[in-house]
Amino acid sequence: MSGASGSSDHPELRAALIAALDERAPRVDRDRVAACFDFVDRAHGAQLRESGQPFVSHVVEVCQILIRLLETRTDTTLSLAALLHDVVEDTTTTLDEVEKRFGHEVARLVEGVTKLLGLHFDSHRAEQAENFRKMLLSMARDLRVIFIKLADRLHNMRTLEYLKPEKVKRIAAETLDIYAPLAHRLGMAGIKRELEDLSLKALEPAAYQEIAQRIAAKREEREAFLGTVRTRLGEALKAAGIKAEVMGRPKHFYSIYMKLKGGRDFESIYDLFGLRIITHTRNDCYRALGVAHDLFTPVAERFKDYIATPKSNLYQSLHTTVLATTGEMVEIQIRTREMHRIAETGVAAHYVYKQGGRVDEELDARLGGFVAQTADWQRTASDDEYMEFLRTALYQEEVFVYTPRRELKRLPKGATPLDFAFLIHTAVGQHTVGARVKGELVPLRHELRNGDMVEIITSPQAQPHDDWLQIVRTAGARSKIRQWLRQRRHDDSVALGREMLERELKRMRARPDEKAIEDAAQALGCTNLDQLYARLGEGQVSLTIVMRKLAPEKEGFAERLAKGPLEALGLGRKPAAGVRIQGLDNVMVSFARCCQPVPGDRVIGIVTVGRGVSVHRQDCPNTFANRVEADRKVEVDWDARIGETFPVRLVVYGHDRTSLLADIAKVIAATAVNIRSAGMASEDQTARGVFVVEVPHLARLQEVIKAVRGVKGVTRVERRQRLLRGGPPPPARASGNAG
Repeated sequence: MSGASGSSDHPELRAALIAALDERAPRVDRDRVAACFDFVDRAHGAQLRESGQPFVSHVVEVCQILIRLLETRTDTTLSLAALLHDVVEDTTTTLDEVEKRFGHEVARLVEGVTKLLGLHFDSHRAEQAENFRKMLLSMARDLRVIFIKLADRLHNMRTLEYLKPEKVKRIAAETLDIYAPLAHRLGMAGIKRELEDLSLKALEPAAYQEIAQRIAAKREEREAFLGTVRTRLGEALKAAGIKAEVMGRPKHFYSIYMKLKGGRDFESIYDLFGLRIITHTRNDCYRALGVAHDLFTPVAERFKDYIATPKSNLYQSLHTTVLATTGEMVEIQIRTREMHRIAETGVAAHYVYKQGGRVDEELDARLGGFVAQTADWQRTASDDEYMEFLRTALYQEEVFVYTPRRELKRLPKGATPLDFAFLIHTAVGQHTVGARVKGELVPLRHELRNGDMVEIITSPQAQPHDDWLQIVRTAGARSKIRQWLRQRRHDDSVALGREMLERELKRMRARPDEKAIEDAAQALGCTNLDQLYARLGEGQVSLTIVMRKLAPEKEGFAERLAKGPLEALGLGRKPAAGVRIQGLDNVMVSFARCCQPVPGDRVIGIVTVGRGVSVHRQDCPNTFANRVEADRKVEVDWDARIGETFPVRLVVYGHDRTSLLADIAKVIAATAVNIRSAGMASEDQTARGVFVVEVPHLARLQEVIKAVRGVKGVTRVERRQRLLRGGPPPPARASGNAG
C-alpha cells in the first residue's frame, strides 16, 4: 500500500498520545509522531481488537507504556517503531514502505519485533524458538526491540479477558515462561511483577482470587501496624540526620502464590506488606540500616547486601528483616533513589539516546554477559536447547562464591562445582575430576552456597560424559558439554569411516588419489572428506556406494537381480527398512539374527527362498563360501533413517561382585542407548551377562562396548555371533543378578 496521509480517524487517541509526550518525553519530535500515528491509523483501518476497541488503540497504549518506562530518555525513533510495531505483521504494509517513509533505523526496530512470516515449521515449538531467536538477536543489536516487545506483551496481558480460554492459557503460559523471566533478567521489575500477576490471574484464577481476598481481609489491621513502624522509622531517621522517605512496598500476588505452593502457611508470610527506605546516597543506605537495627531487633539470617554485590540484572538494595516490638517480622528494603529507578526499570535506566539502543560492553558485563551469551546461543543451540536456555537462564536466583584467589563469581542458585569449573574456563570444566569447597572434598553435584570458596581439581585425562548433563544447572555449562560430546562422536565417526575406507581400498588393491576421493565425496553430497568419513562411520553412506564411485565394477548378479522379476526369485515386494539392494528400496529384507548387523558394519545380502534377502555382516560365518553359493550373494547398501535403531546382543564376562549388573546397565544408559533385555549369572566368582541393546550405528555400539569395558570387574565384552546350522548350539540366556 502507499503511504497514508491526512487527518486521523481517531483524534482522541492521537491527542492522548501527544499529551503523554508533552508530559514525559520532551525530546520527541511531535510532528513526526503525529504523522506516524495518522499513517498507522489508516494502515490498520477498520481493524478491531477482540475487546471491540480500534486496533490503533493497542499501539498507542504500547507507546505510552514505553513513555512511562523511559520518561525523558524516550526518543523519536522508539516512539515511531512502537506505533508501527504491528503494521507489517497485521496489514498489507511492507517493511520497505516503512523504511522509505520513516527511515532505516525505525524499519530495523519494526523488523526486530515482527514474527517470522511465510515460513513453514514442523511444530509450534520450532516456530516459537525461531521467533525468540530472531527477537533476542535483534535485542543484542538494539535494546529498544525488547522494550517494544515487553510493552506489547504487557498490554496484551492487560486485555486477555476478551480472548478465547485456550488462547488465554497459551499466552499466559508463554508470558510466565519467557517474557516475565526476560524482564527479570533485564532488571525491569515493574513490568516483571505485573506480567507475573496477570499470568497467575489467567492460569490460576481461583488461587489469585483467594490471595486477593485473604490480603484484603487483613488490610486494615496490617496497614495500621505498618503505619506505626513506618512512623517510628521516619522519626529515627530524621533524628539521625538522614534524609529519607519511608514507604510501603507493593504486594506481589505471584510471589505470595509461589511461597504458598512451596508449603508456606499464609500466616507465616511476613512480607505481605513490607517497607522500603529511599535515601539520597549510598552511605545513607548503610546509616539507615544501622538506625533500623538500633530501633528493632534484626533477624540475622535474613540480611542481604545487594549494594556491595549487585545482582546480575543490575539490582542493588539492602534487605533486612526485623522484629517489631509486638514480635512480628517486617522486611525492609533500603536503597537510593537512583537504585530504586534501576530496580524498577533495569536496563531501561541505562538506555542512552545517543547510542541508538546499542548495548555497550560495560553494560553487558554488568548483566553477566547475558546479551553476548544470547547472541552466541543463536549459533549453537537446537530448538529444544534454545527454549531450555530461555526457561533456565533467564530467571535465576543467585549465589556468590569465591575462587582460591578470592575472586567473586556469580552463579544461579542450585549451581554445582562443575558449573563453577565451566564458568572459570571451558578447558577447566572439560578436565574436571573433583572439587573442594571450603577445603573439603565434595561430589561434583554438590550444591554451592553463598560465600563458598571453590577449588577445582583437574586431570589432563579427564573428559566430559553424558552424566555431567544431569549435574550442571547452568545453560552455558550444559551447552559446552553437549558441544564436546557431539564433537567427540563426530571425531570417532570420522576415524572409523577413514579406517573402513582404507581397509576396503587395501583389500580391493585400489589406490585412488585424494582428489578422486574428494570427487566421490562431492558426488555423494559431502562438502569435505571428514563429512564423508563421518557418514561412513555412522552408516549413513554405504561403503559399497563409495567404492562404486572410486572403482566401478562390471554388472554382476546384483545388477541382474535389480533388472529381473523379483517374484521369480521368491522375493516379495515391500519397503526395505534400513538397507537397499543394489539401489532398490522395495525388496523384502530381514536382518540376520546370527550376527545382528548395524549401520557401519560391512554387510552382504543372501537371497533366501520365500523370505527375500537376509542381511549379514561380511565376516559372519554363515556367509562363508562353504555355506553359501556365490550366486546367492548380493551387494547391500545401508539406508538407515534418522531415529532408526538396530538390536545387538552383547556378552559380558567379568569377576563377580555386588551391583555389577546395575553398574553395567548404568554406563549403557549413559550412552543414550536403550537396553531391550539384560540378564546375568555367576559361578565360581565369575560372572557372565547377556545384554540386548538398540543402537543407531556402529560408532554408537563401539561407544557402548568401550563404556562397558571400563566398568570395574569387567574383563571382556563381545558381540554375540553364532552359526545358524552345523555349528555349536547357542548358549542359553542367563538370568539373575551378579552379586
